[in-house]
Amino acid sequence: MGARDTVTEEYTAQLQACMYQYSRAIYRSIKDLIDPYVATELHLEYRRAVLEQCEQTMERLARDPLYFAKPDRALFQDIRRYFPITAQAQVAWAVQEGVAAAVAFIEEQIEAGALDGGVARCRATTRKGKPCQRTPLPERDYCPSHQHLERSKVAA
Repeated sequence: MGARDTVTEEYTAQLQACMYQYSRAIYRSIKDLIDPYVATELHLEYRRAVLEQCEQTMERLARDPLYFAKPDRALFQDIRRYFPITAQAQVAWAVQEGVAAAVAFIEEQIEAGALDGGVARCRATTRKGKPCQRTPLPERDYCPSHQHLERSKVAA
């Protein structure tokens, strides 16, 4: 059990490092758009606040990806006051693209089973269009309820 905990901790550290890179990429893309007409001390404070908000958003996304609705909107709402009105469309676009990339990465990790303690998830969707939450059969992509999808794929 101790070895598994160590592996999980290592993977968590690796995931946090990846999310750190996403937050830094968002920050780097918008830092030059921060209101240039404020005092120098205030400008530095604005930059720190924007960086902190980017990092907090990515940390929350990594910690609780399934229950963080619209992280791009939340981040933009938190940082928009630090930018002049003329730059807000560009900031909104940069935030949306950066967060979308981070969300895609997290979803990829979830599909691979990396965020559920190494347990993979079935690749099928339910009748309501939600991802199946069951564990697939060993060496397979689908759970027992959806194993017929794998046979049709092999036959094709």
